[in-house]
Order: sequence, then structure tokens, then C-alpha cells
Amino acid sequence: MKLFLDSAKVEEIQHALEHWALDGVTTNPRHVAATGKAAVEVYSEIAQLVQGTDVPVSVEVDPELDHWEQIVQQGEELARLSPNFVIKVGASEAGFRAIRELKRRGVRTNATLIFTVVQAWHAARAGADYISPFVGWREEFGDSGLELLGQVRQMLDNFGYRSQIIAAAMRNPRQIAEAALAGCHCVTAGKAVYEQSFNNPFTDLGVRRFAEAYRRTLAPA
Repeated sequence: MKLFLDSAKVEEIQHALEHWALDGVTTNPRHVAATGKAAVEVYSEIAQLVQGTDVPVSVEVDPELDHWEQIVQQGEELARLSPNFVIKVGASEAGFRAIRELKRRGVRTNATLIFTVVQAWHAARAGADYISPFVGWREEFGDSGLELLGQVRQMLDNFGYRSQIIAAAMRNPRQIAEAALAGCHCVTAGKAVYEQSFNNPFTDLGVRRFAEAYRRTLAPA
């Protein structure tokens, strides 16, 4: 399973590239707004970071666009900023039509805000390179994120669709593990979630116990 970072902060992306062997980046308008910079500046900085690599970076069209031709136009404009950019398009009738046209024009896409298997099916049929089911959001409202991931993977396998699943909106390491077990191709999460995933209280306990024993070996009684 590939590790994608869900962030638009250049320093976080740089850290992940250097230390985590980062496989990809996902951004959204909220992440971009959190930087306090204009979107064009943020995208330019990220493009420079990944220049010369095959790291895909998902950047989102205006979510309020409701006509497929407008989505295609803005998607192509964003794609021209960097060969690494993958265009995020929200799940809707117009969105799926736009994904189909962008695919025809050679622009990679990420169908986002996926909450049902049938939405994922529409995205796969349209030719989306990535499909992003939102796990954390579903679980906040009492639905099973793991169940959705497994069902989407089964649907893709049933019909041989080539779209890759990005398990998105991950809130904790348990959800990352569940995404891996469900057969997701990629997972995207924030920097804090990944930092939490490196550790475990029992690992810390083991380190303390072994460190104490190791110190005794340096000066045997």
C-alpha cells in the first residue's frame, strides 16, 4: 500500500519526501487555505518539490463548478502547472462526465468525496485513475469505513477496473491498518496521524525495559 500525505504545507511534504519515502500527496481547498497563501503559490511550491519525480500530487478543481465543461477547463489548467498533478473532481453527474473527458484528453484524475460503492463504480467506469473513499467522515456519523473500502475493492476486482483506491480522511493508525487489510492501493493521512502510527505504548515499555537491562551489561556487578 502506498503512503500519501494529506497536506498542502511544503515543510510537511519535504519532511515526508526525505524521511518516509513518500509515494504521493493529496491536497484540498481546506489544506491550501490553512497555508495562508494563494492557491497558485502553494501549487507552484509543491510542484518544485516533486519536480523530476513520479510522485503524484492531487489538486482539486473549484468544488462549486457544476458544469462538466467548466470542470474540464479548470482541470486542464491545473494539470499544465506540473506533470505530477492529478486533478481531484468531486463525485457528481457533472464530475463523472468531466472525468471521462479529462481521461480522453490524457489528464489523470482522482474522484473524491466518495461515500458509496455506486459512486466508486461511476468513477471507475469514467476512467478515474484514483478513487478516494472518505473513511473518517463515514465513521464520524456511525457508518463503517472499513466495510466501504472492502466493498469498493471487491467491485473493482469483479470487473477489472484499473482505478486505484486512496483510503482518505484517515483519523488514526487503526484506520490505516484496516485500509491495508481491505486491499487499498494507497492511503492518505495527515502528518500527525503518521507520526502516531510509528509508535505504540508497548514499544515504549519494551524500550525502557531493554534499555535498563542494556545499561547493566555495560557495568556488570
